Amino acid sequence: MTLFISPEGPGLLELARQAMSSTQRGYDLLAPKFRSTPFRTPDEVLDATARALRPLGPFEAGLDLCCGTGLGVDRVLRRVCTGPVTGVDFSEGMLDEARRTVPGAEWVRADARALPARDAFGLVVSFGAFGHFYPHERPALFAQVHAALRPGGLFAFPVAAPPRVGSGQYWALWGFDTAMRVRNALWRPRFVMYYRRFRLPEVRRDLTDAGFTVTTLALETLGRLPDGSPRCRLVLARRPDRGRSSDS
Repeated sequence: MTLFISPEGPGLLELARQAMSSTQRGYDLLAPKFRSTPFRTPDEVLDATARALRPLGPFEAGLDLCCGTGLGVDRVLRRVCTGPVTGVDFSEGMLDEARRTVPGAEWVRADARALPARDAFGLVVSFGAFGHFYPHERPALFAQVHAALRPGGLFAFPVAAPPRVGSGQYWALWGFDTAMRVRNALWRPRFVMYYRRFRLPEVRRDLTDAGFTVTTLALETLGRLPDGSPRCRLVLARRPDRGRSSDS
């Protein structure tokens, strides 16, 4: 995450107002300028994800979980899905932006922990949203995704390598999470966003417990670290096929 805000993005007062709101209200406020913030998923990550998923398809119906302003629908699902594509988010402001900028998809306002679909999708993706959930909420969240997928369906999302301990990015994320903990201890409503609570080993365990078969794939176009490990991996969590047909 870079902390650079473009001239088209929100000012410091706007960001402060967002940060002192609830998570949902904060994103309603941020929505018109969200694509000009450092909080959006970079295009190169979305494009690398689409390239990695294409050989695993084709997929029919696709869902972007916590879709925000619709970039994942536009740059990923539309490239790999042959059927209808849907975005779900709890922020009406973000969905309004998605409807305006990405026509032709279905946009649903819902909590990711209470998805209104069952056995509906061959592919579910998500980008940059998991910091909005406490670790103890992940099992229920992943269970919802498992139920929304058709048998044999795939849940895919990128996970960046953790920053090197002591690096500038390490201290930036540590400072951000610390500020969030202090803010949420002193102020209501809470704004939930923690960058360092989504650790791949724990996530794999929670996905497996939810019934997924889990593998990862290096997103090679995003490069490798000096030690040779990938800068970013794509987590591939598949709902087992129990003998029913699948579109993935």
